[in-house]
Amino acid sequence: MICGPTATGKSHLALHLAQRLGSPILSADSRQVYRGFDIGTAKPSAEERSQVAHHLIDICDPTEAFTLAQFQHQAQTLIAQYQAHGIIPLLVGGTGLYIKSVVQGLKIPRVAPQLELRSQLQDQTQSYDYLQQVDPDSAAKIHPNDQVRTLRALEVFYVTGIPLSQQQGSEPPTYPILQLGLDDADIEVHTQRIQQRTRTMIQQGWVAEVQHLIEQYGPQLPLLKTLGYQEIRQHLQGKISLEQAQDLTVIHTRQFAKRQRTWFRADPSISWLSATNPDLLTLEETIAHFMRSLQCQP
Repeated sequence: MICGPTATGKSHLALHLAQRLGSPILSADSRQVYRGFDIGTAKPSAEERSQVAHHLIDICDPTEAFTLAQFQHQAQTLIAQYQAHGIIPLLVGGTGLYIKSVVQGLKIPRVAPQLELRSQLQDQTQSYDYLQQVDPDSAAKIHPNDQVRTLRALEVFYVTGIPLSQQQGSEPPTYPILQLGLDDADIEVHTQRIQQRTRTMIQQGWVAEVQHLIEQYGPQLPLLKTLGYQEIRQHLQGKISLEQAQDLTVIHTRQFAKRQRTWFRADPSISWLSATNPDLLTLEETIAHFMRSLQCQP
């Protein structure tokens, strides 16, 4: 497993290791599952996908709801299929909850999104207050501004009548897992990476991608309110300049990366590598030792 903040080079490292080890890559990115959201999610290119098998990318339309439970099921199924043939897949991405669902075997209530309930709970303050009443333990773990997790906890309670906090737990997989994290020790260096990546995305046609998505699905598509797409959408609506959209994307990406860093650093089982200059030789020796312990040949 390879995790870490956005724009640290996880995909590049994963591609190198996958080619070296003969492994497929399982994406753990909550937006790369959606078709059409390509440039702004740093989705692997067609050339990269031709070099190594990639999974859990482009598996649903932007209008579909793709749940954590669905991701976990599909990832676990793929892992089992590859392991049956003696192949060790690489789980790679920055969506912490996706990774945690697999690595720790989270028990996830199979409750579909409740669109009617969501439409009734548009007021974030009201919905969070309601959650505090029906499931105070879940509310204590959720930030008052986290609308997604708040609504999810309410959905589970609404459908099952049992608080989400009483249905949670974990059943870790029986197979061993090597967890690697990639990060920049120097925050300014990481900021420069984010700035360069944002410029590159715009040069690659990100604005045209967002315009096409708006024309196809409308400007109120929830995914168009996510990191980067929101800022480009505002530019296309004439609210801000392209330069402002770029600057805001960099700022918001830095803030997002900080949250990712906090999440992953809290896990002591992750071994960290420098994104600036990962020691690939030492890394490959570590992986080779890990695979030998599985009686596999890298």
